[in-house]
Amino acid sequence: MKWTEGIDRLGLFLYVVLCLFAVANIYSVEPSAGIKQFTFFCISIFIGIIIFFTRAKFFENTAGIIYIGAVLLLIGLFPFGTEVLGQKNWYRIGGFSFQPVEFAKLGTTLMLANYIASPDFNIKMKKSLWTALAIIGVPGIIVLAIPDVGSLLVFLAFMIALYREGLSGWFFGVIFIFGLVFLVALAIDPLYEVIAIVSIALIFVFINQNRISWNIISIASIVGVVALLSGLAFASPKILEKLPKHQRERIEVLYKGEKKFRDTSGYNLLYSKTAIGSGGFFGKGYREGSVTQGKFVPEQSTDYIFCTVGEEWGFLGSAGLILLYSLYIGRIYYLSEQQKNIFNRVFGYCFASILLMHFAINIGMVMGLFPTVGIPLPFFSSGGTSLVTFSVMNFIFFKLNYADKNSLV
Repeated sequence: MKWTEGIDRLGLFLYVVLCLFAVANIYSVEPSAGIKQFTFFCISIFIGIIIFFTRAKFFENTAGIIYIGAVLLLIGLFPFGTEVLGQKNWYRIGGFSFQPVEFAKLGTTLMLANYIASPDFNIKMKKSLWTALAIIGVPGIIVLAIPDVGSLLVFLAFMIALYREGLSGWFFGVIFIFGLVFLVALAIDPLYEVIAIVSIALIFVFINQNRISWNIISIASIVGVVALLSGLAFASPKILEKLPKHQRERIEVLYKGEKKFRDTSGYNLLYSKTAIGSGGFFGKGYREGSVTQGKFVPEQSTDYIFCTVGEEWGFLGSAGLILLYSLYIGRIYYLSEQQKNIFNRVFGYCFASILLMHFAINIGMVMGLFPTVGIPLPFFSSGGTSLVTFSVMNFIFFKLNYADKNSLV
């Protein structure tokens, strides 16, 4: 057997193409950042080579240590972190800086995969489910306290891996319903939404009057759910008012349009959409984008890098990038399903789901479909911590896949 058998060439090829295309676009926005990004890409490749020659079991055996280290780094932000844009989520040591929340995603992925792969895990048992949720929740709560709402949303991606391992779909339904009630209450009078909630509950009772064994518990459950959702509807506008001004405006932009906030929270989105729309079908050409070269969009090399693709490469380039991401993420999900080892499968699902969440939120944010929350585009946004961490997860997974393909068991 050749030593190269089991290496997934397609997945690694897609990873390299994404990273190099990113370097080109970042260089177009800010040449020095592009050169720096390429340096971090080379560092990532070097780390990848080391990972390839590391025993696959090493990552499973050290999951607990890495997870605890990641949590401690998050806690250390409160006394030692540097505040950037209202969030104390950076460490700065001399000229070096990094975001521990990226490392926390890796640590949580390893720990969750390690726990689910243990013989005692059974998601149908409350102890197993609550332990798995605690593994996700501990760093999630710390991230919320920073506060870094965008990264907290990414931690919800781990629920997809739990769903693959048997978690009830009701969890997603509950999250969706609560999110929908909150957002609708910001657009219409909460009283009208409460009337709608009560009406839906009455229709549900009428349709299922002969299917459900009605007793005090079932009636109390429906009344409780209606009361909880109604309370959320009335509380939503007040919750919005309590948010910091910049966070409140980022949500209001979705309802009132970016032009109303063109001098504050809507500025980035206004010029981002202008850049994407001006690219047309074929784009203006590499380093020919007037919005990009004019530096009109702050953070364009980081969170808003996609608008550079839209302006300079047009619809074709944007669609091509979305296709690349879809193929890459889909490839990881596909390979995850092929794994004989549970740890490998769960790690792959966690990694792919994190990528999917980042990708969906970032593209939606840049196009005005989602509030601005500071979520980078994986492998694409400028930033050494993000690129190296995602690359490490990439190489760990392909190492696990390589070991699985060459396993005799």
